Amino acid sequence: MNYEILNTPFSIGNMIVKNRIAMAPMGLNSGHIDGTIADDEIDYFEERAKGGTGLIIMGCQFLTQELAQGSMEGYLDNTYVIPQLTTLVEAVHRYGTKICAQLSCGTGKNAFPNMLNGKAPVSSSAIPSMFDPNLMCRELTVEEIKTIMKQFSYSAKVLKDAGFDAIEIHGHAGYLIDQFMSEIWNKRTDEYGGTPENRMRFAVEIVQSIREAVGPDMPILFRMAVKHNFEGGRTFEETIPLMQELEKAGVDALDIDSGSYENIDYIFPPAYLGDACMADVCEVARKAVKIPLLNAGNHTPETAVQLIESGNADFVLMGRPLIAEPEMANKILTDRRDEVRPCIRCNDDCIGRILTRLTKISCSVNPATGFEKRFKLEKADKQQNVVVIGGGPGGMEAARTAALMGHKVDLFEKESDLGGQLRSAATPPFKSQLRELITWYKRQLELTGVAVHVNTEIGEDDPVFEKADAIIVATGAIPMMPPIKGIERAINVLEAHLDENKLKGEKIIYCGGGLSSCDSALESALKGKKVAIIEMLDEVAAGDHMINKASLIPMLLENKVELYTGHKVLEITAEGVRAMEKDGKEVFLEGNTVVASFGMLPNNETAKAIDARYHNKVRLIGDCTKVGKVGGAVRSGMYAAMSLR
Repeated sequence: MNYEILNTPFSIGNMIVKNRIAMAPMGLNSGHIDGTIADDEIDYFEERAKGGTGLIIMGCQFLTQELAQGSMEGYLDNTYVIPQLTTLVEAVHRYGTKICAQLSCGTGKNAFPNMLNGKAPVSSSAIPSMFDPNLMCRELTVEEIKTIMKQFSYSAKVLKDAGFDAIEIHGHAGYLIDQFMSEIWNKRTDEYGGTPENRMRFAVEIVQSIREAVGPDMPILFRMAVKHNFEGGRTFEETIPLMQELEKAGVDALDIDSGSYENIDYIFPPAYLGDACMADVCEVARKAVKIPLLNAGNHTPETAVQLIESGNADFVLMGRPLIAEPEMANKILTDRRDEVRPCIRCNDDCIGRILTRLTKISCSVNPATGFEKRFKLEKADKQQNVVVIGGGPGGMEAARTAALMGHKVDLFEKESDLGGQLRSAATPPFKSQLRELITWYKRQLELTGVAVHVNTEIGEDDPVFEKADAIIVATGAIPMMPPIKGIERAINVLEAHLDENKLKGEKIIYCGGGLSSCDSALESALKGKKVAIIEMLDEVAAGDHMINKASLIPMLLENKVELYTGHKVLEITAEGVRAMEKDGKEVFLEGNTVVASFGMLPNNETAKAIDARYHNKVRLIGDCTKVGKVGGAVRSGMYAAMSLR
């Protein structure tokens, strides 16, 4: 594909952006308690600017700590934040990249109750809290709204003084501004509710307050959903007049997509939603307004070209793809598309780290994200002979990193191809990015000069270890096959993924309901098979988080996959599976093929033997030490290699 159209400049108001690739706004959860941004955050954005990104839109910063309601993304109620923000702006400007600050008056009903210190969240109206329907929000008074307008004016002036090129208003995701704009949440009967015009008054006054503070030349963008994608939420028809009102109010560009926290998978779209999953809103918006449009939602370089060529949008927003590959723009615009590291849309180490660990952002396939200075690759003090055992994600990352540091690397893989468990996980059509990751690693090993030996299984007695200065063992994991009567009749889930010919007959039963099982079951159902999953726990995909499951579970049900949760497998027979419910009642499910998916065990016999013999120069990584996800294997591989000085 010719990507040259992405390299054309385009203007938002008086701001000329050098290309059509923009970084979508995402919270990093790395700010300081006083509201200033961290040095790591500056390094993070600078790396994406260095990589050729035309425009960077920061994640939302809040007017005040009180309105932030527990979020820690920066507060703009004092001038002491300006010097650090200026450092960020000038670090980005060094590379000819424009930077836009996103301004928010808060999460409103979307605030996490545990962050509120016993207070009720504020909202447009007295409506239930998003995460605790028993907790009612407090309706903002008109006087409080007037104060918020003054705060917008003050914060906008702070951002202008810091040197930002533009300001984006966060009217998205069911946050506070969206709550005022949408009939489902705005139940007011005063001048800020009751009619579409009144519901827009809050947003329009924000635009006016910012314009008064920054003057006529600084572009103002507005981020919003064109449709909410849930029953009762805003539709195309309701949003078109709102966009036109914003254009009349002086907004210079609209940043548009779909969704709200009611369907959170559209806020952080997982693999199941596919490529360019929110580009459909652009044609509608293009017909409604004349100002520039920006669009996000699982874009690839190819969908980026298609969108710009369509004329339905002017900038393609990439969020997680630029987390995974800071050099995205430089690579695709200099004919190095095959060197672009793909985002695998797992949500594990970006938003997942924030939601589950309350720590800052990183990336499963690029562990240096968020640690750009600390994990900057440098040449080793001396070249070492490095042997890597295992060609899964951990082994491939270890080999790649070691080679980039100047070491001589040999990678040994017992199978005929690289990828390890990724090869099986990547077979479903909705896991295209995993397939691309394997391809990317193969290309990286080629570019870095790693000697790859496939179809080569070596044990602790192999002479290659004697000559090695360092040994990294990544032998992965093997399927668990518990002592269930008839287990020998089942195929394991890796076989099910890799060889569809083993899935004989029309009725397939999966014993175990982990993520791999669910993905394979969904793949089988998409091919027309009748599929059932038996899981002992009360839910399937228990190890995955709510964002991915928000897409996965509905897809399983839409494709008529039967979910037997709370069932224990008792026996596998030639005709199917005998299982027992929690109350002791037995059931029998008929099936032609049974897939065993009871989890994985570390494949560590060889690893332990190598470690016992050469301990001082051995590092065990990935699943052979503790079974985990792709991100854990990649991170441990990078760490092991970077320790070789």
